[in-house]
Amino acid sequence: MDTKRLIPVAIICAALVAALSGCGQDQQAAGPAPNSEVTEATVVTVRPRPVTLSTILPGRTSAFLVSGVRPQVGGIIQKRLFKEGADVKEGEVLYQIDPATWQAAHDSAKAALAKAEAAVEPARLKAERYADLVKTNGVSRQDNDDAQAAYKQYVAEVAAAKAALETARINLGYTRITAPISGRIGRSAVTPGALVTANQADALATVQQTDPVYVDVTQSTGELLRLRRALADGRLRRAGADGARVTLLFEDGSAYAMEGTLQFSDISVDQNTSVVTLRALFPNPKRDLLPGLYVRAVLEEGVNENAILVPQAAVTRDSKGNPTVLLVGADGTVERRSIGVDRVVGGDWLVSEGLAEGERVIVEGLQKVTPGGKARAVEMDAANPASGPTGTSGPTGISGATGGAQPAATPAAHR
Repeated sequence: MDTKRLIPVAIICAALVAALSGCGQDQQAAGPAPNSEVTEATVVTVRPRPVTLSTILPGRTSAFLVSGVRPQVGGIIQKRLFKEGADVKEGEVLYQIDPATWQAAHDSAKAALAKAEAAVEPARLKAERYADLVKTNGVSRQDNDDAQAAYKQYVAEVAAAKAALETARINLGYTRITAPISGRIGRSAVTPGALVTANQADALATVQQTDPVYVDVTQSTGELLRLRRALADGRLRRAGADGARVTLLFEDGSAYAMEGTLQFSDISVDQNTSVVTLRALFPNPKRDLLPGLYVRAVLEEGVNENAILVPQAAVTRDSKGNPTVLLVGADGTVERRSIGVDRVVGGDWLVSEGLAEGERVIVEGLQKVTPGGKARAVEMDAANPASGPTGTSGPTGISGATGGAQPAATPAAHR
């Protein structure tokens, strides 16, 4: 065999083996065909429904009636006749001022009245006689006129003496300082032996009636105008017959058991703070609400008949801070859309614009999908069978169709 012929053939065979081996390695590196399975995303379908909107406003409680106890005559306090912190009735005696001076003045006025009444009788008789004598010219007209004038003067003195006696009697009664209203009395500012003066600036004690009790809250003019525009445009209807129901939250977040009513809205705006004061009235039979207590009042604004709510977990923010959501279209295409949000209602956002009924908003699986890609939508109720039915305590975190709303918040506040 020719050795020179065998060498080129061996080289060609080696090259073919190397080429075939390289192709096998390429096919092995490429691996199997890519997985064509579509990403699954949990969604909620937008369904408008009636929602009662409310606003939480800070405020303070104040007594229904407040009266400072002050003396109307001066003197030395002899006794304090009440227990501090106790309930008192209107007219109940609280303090006793030493009445000696006022009793003497009363007795003097009484004596002056008796003197005036004693002097009027002779003057009356004289006036009657002169009236008869002047008809027969038994006395001159001048003497008759003087007698009639003297009698009238004595009558006036009797009237003045009666008024002085009544004043002395009233002042003597003022030595017994009584409760001006019924309620609970606070601490006493004076003790027996203290000197008090008539109509002094400092009260001896304060009586407060706290059942019912007022709650004064403030609302910004911006929120007030927004509410009025929503009612005028028909986007909201009044809650109930008068739309004036109010509930309370204590400082620790617990709720007050009884419901109150809105009494009035102030007719002027505070120039320093641009707020309007609202006053509500609450029953307080157990005196859980003390005057000056900080509370939060939940005012029902109205009912949004076609509210669109989406879970807060479904709303994200873009680079400019604007709220956005991801939607799954009818063909399974994922779309990013900017929306407008008004406020938080329970665990949801109240959407003001950008969504329509029937659209599917992605709630879970946001990290697995991308805008423009494909996704298989699974309703949240189907994905979480244990969750309650829509409108009672469903996945959106709303208790019932009427969720308790937080104060109106701008989106920037929840970035």
